[in-house]
Amino acid sequence: MSQMFPAHTIETAPQAARRTMGAVEKQFGFVPGAVARLAESPELLDGFLRLSKTFEASTLDPVAREVLIMTIAVRNGCHLCVAMHTGKLRGLDADEALVAALQAGEPLTDPRLEALRAFVLEVLATTGDVPDDSVQSFLGHGYTLRNALEVVLGIGAYTMSTFANRLTSAPLDEPFARHLEPVSGGR
Repeated sequence: MSQMFPAHTIETAPQAARRTMGAVEKQFGFVPGAVARLAESPELLDGFLRLSKTFEASTLDPVAREVLIMTIAVRNGCHLCVAMHTGKLRGLDADEALVAALQAGEPLTDPRLEALRAFVLEVLATTGDVPDDSVQSFLGHGYTLRNALEVVLGIGAYTMSTFANRLTSAPLDEPFARHLEPVSGGR
């Protein structure tokens, strides 16, 4: 883990990152530690935020998008992304068993979401050279060829994020850390 990357404030960040940091601060009520470090490269910060916004506009439903993101976050060991996207899943009223399985990197009980999780892992493992029968299996669970390409978009966005967060030793901010605590009573 690198301790070399500074935690910028809006005032200390490169000029090109300040507007983006201000928008993030407005959204969250604070500048997350990851954003403070990624601001060292305004291009990376803006690029990730634009790419993630594009992925959010994909035809994959919100829970499916979060399954993809959590699969990548767990695979790549990004504690920050796991916490943030656990919170997003809970905000979508996702079942706690789904959240727990994703956090543990275990198969999902929902066959459609498990097909997505398995497809994401296969795309990663084969660097996109997925056999036709695997694509057919993915399609057989109600996904489309467009969705298959949207998986690649999501992988690109969140590989960028997880790698950058790990490289910069992005901290786990308290508002996100609370999402890693089990929900009492479950859902």
